Amino acid sequence: MACSSTWDRETKAPEQIAGDRRVHRRYPTLLDLRWKLLHRKQVLDAGEGSTLDLSSGGVRFESGRALPEGFNVELAISWPALLHNITPMQLVVQGRIVRSEGGKIAIRMIQHEFRTVGMPADRLHKPFLAPLNGRATLTRIQ
Repeated sequence: MACSSTWDRETKAPEQIAGDRRVHRRYPTLLDLRWKLLHRKQVLDAGEGSTLDLSSGGVRFESGRALPEGFNVELAISWPALLHNITPMQLVVQGRIVRSEGGKIAIRMIQHEFRTVGMPADRLHKPFLAPLNGRATLTRIQ
């Protein structure tokens, strides 16, 4: 009887391993980014690229060249949504390179945060309320 249960475990093991074993679901997304290769808080290299896919645990991106596995990298990803429909945002991700195949890099995310980016010039001419002699009036940003 012990032999048959061992046989069952051995034959079922490959079925459990087959397929995508990633913990986090990946979303194919094409977004522009800037990357910095870091080692002991020093920037060793930098460049531009684009994301290939994103998940809550990592990012795969095109860097334009191979990067060394095991090194830390910081990505500044241009986010497609605006904060309050006005201010551009970027997703800043710190992570470790776990795979580098040609110019396609996969990182395991260590930390991430959304940051605002400076206002674009075409948005600077929107009217805002500004005080004038103690009253709020509509004005333009100069």
